[in-house]
Amino acid sequence: MDTTLLAAEGEHSPLAVEWPELILGLIVFGIVVALVAKFVVPNFEKAYAERTAAIEGGIEDAQQAQKEAQAALEKYNAQLAEARTEAARIREEAKEQGAQIVTELREQAKAEADRITAAAHAQVEAERAQVLAQLKAEVGDLATQLAGRIVGESLEEEARQKRTVERFITELEGSAN
Repeated sequence: MDTTLLAAEGEHSPLAVEWPELILGLIVFGIVVALVAKFVVPNFEKAYAERTAAIEGGIEDAQQAQKEAQAALEKYNAQLAEARTEAARIREEAKEQGAQIVTELREQAKAEADRITAAAHAQVEAERAQVLAQLKAEVGDLATQLAGRIVGESLEEEARQKRTVERFITELEGSAN
């Protein structure tokens, strides 16, 4: 179809190009593109760059925080291991000290028992010596009285009495052995 044919008939074709409108549209479009390129695009670029920097900074901050957290965790684990080692060492020391205290208490108890036994033996020996001395004195008195009755004279004299008692005790000890 020819455009002149349609124009001749007096009808306006919707596909016909209106050159003045087209040129004006292209000029306005060029101005809008230039304004967008000059004012809007730099703002978008700036916002994009800021957003990218913020994201990258956030990622770096997060990585740094993660490294710090990892370091803190490792430090905590090291301190925990050290505390466990220290606790084990303290337990071992306590066991050793407990065993040492038990040993010392046993030694003290044995020493106290030995001391008490020695004191008891000494007391028994002292009492034995005292009883023996009393027995000798009583036996001596009885022997003197008996000898005085047998001999018929008084052995009241101390020197004579002592000699007689010593002789009698010596004879008793000799016959006992």
